[in-house]
Amino acid sequence: MTRKAVALISGGLDSLLAAKLIQDQGIYVEGINFYTGFCVEGHTHAIRKKDRNRVKRNNALWVAEQLGIKLHIIDIVDEYKDIVINPKHGYGANLNPCLDCKIFMVHKAYEWIKENHFDFIITGEVMGQRPMSQRKKTLPVVSAESGAEDLLLRPLCAKYLPETRPEKEGWVKREKLHGITGRSRKQQMALAQQFGFEDYAQPAGGCCFLTDENYAVRLQDLWDNRGQKQYELDDIMLLKVGRHIRPSQSFKLIIAREEGESRFLSGYKNLFQTIKTVSHAGPLALIEGEKLDQQQIELACAITARYSKGRDSDSVELLFSDQNQSTQQVHIKPLAANEIQQEWYIA
Repeated sequence: MTRKAVALISGGLDSLLAAKLIQDQGIYVEGINFYTGFCVEGHTHAIRKKDRNRVKRNNALWVAEQLGIKLHIIDIVDEYKDIVINPKHGYGANLNPCLDCKIFMVHKAYEWIKENHFDFIITGEVMGQRPMSQRKKTLPVVSAESGAEDLLLRPLCAKYLPETRPEKEGWVKREKLHGITGRSRKQQMALAQQFGFEDYAQPAGGCCFLTDENYAVRLQDLWDNRGQKQYELDDIMLLKVGRHIRPSQSFKLIIAREEGESRFLSGYKNLFQTIKTVSHAGPLALIEGEKLDQQQIELACAITARYSKGRDSDSVELLFSDQNQSTQQVHIKPLAANEIQQEWYIA
């Protein structure tokens, strides 16, 4: 009887190797990738000019292709909100609820294997690699609180952990698993070379924007100024893009930094008040918050003009549009760099 396992596929090297190790023991493997909306890869890389030379791909799909396995991409955006907003185990260095996140995803995988008649779960976790969710004390917490218990197998560090059911039952051979610990990726890279994997996603502090300090500052600012810890998918996306400047508690400007960001933000024009330069090349700016009065409109236009080609002109013409698409032409002198107060910059 062929045993079946599902692997949590993030798109990184560790999950690729973990799945490959079990696949090579004759286990039938499929993958799951959970979409939270906070993933770093793909979104900003496709928008920004500075990332133009980067390979544009979904790394989870790419990993599945290398392994020749079926991948299930599961949208958990709404369910995941409670993990971000109310993490039982708290946040990491920023707004990353890493331990709660791992428990939640393994629990979802455990529900999946029961529904689909699979035998166990594979993750690419390595003891000591992540300071919050992958420590000796927290790995058992993930197994227990997710409900997966000994059906959760971590092939890369299994030799430092108690035997799981797949090992006890002889579904996999423990001697073919590994005992990798720590933050260094040298052993994983050597293993990748052994398997013939030459092109894989490079680790860069995780694949989640919640681990990014600047992003976390923007999200905290959003919560503080809305007076509640809530968000929608559009909020997640817009926090990834542009300069975020808050001249007042009542409104925030999201100003595109380049043409690709202006194109992306233009997709939200019907949902926000907007500003676009007319007389000079310049960015599109979205205004998030209350309806602006005339003084606020002029301030927002002067700030936006600062980031246009007319920044050194005596006057720049801009077009302000409200959410009802009523427009107003504004001629104004751009603010000088020293007139934009430092505390206005969010991140």
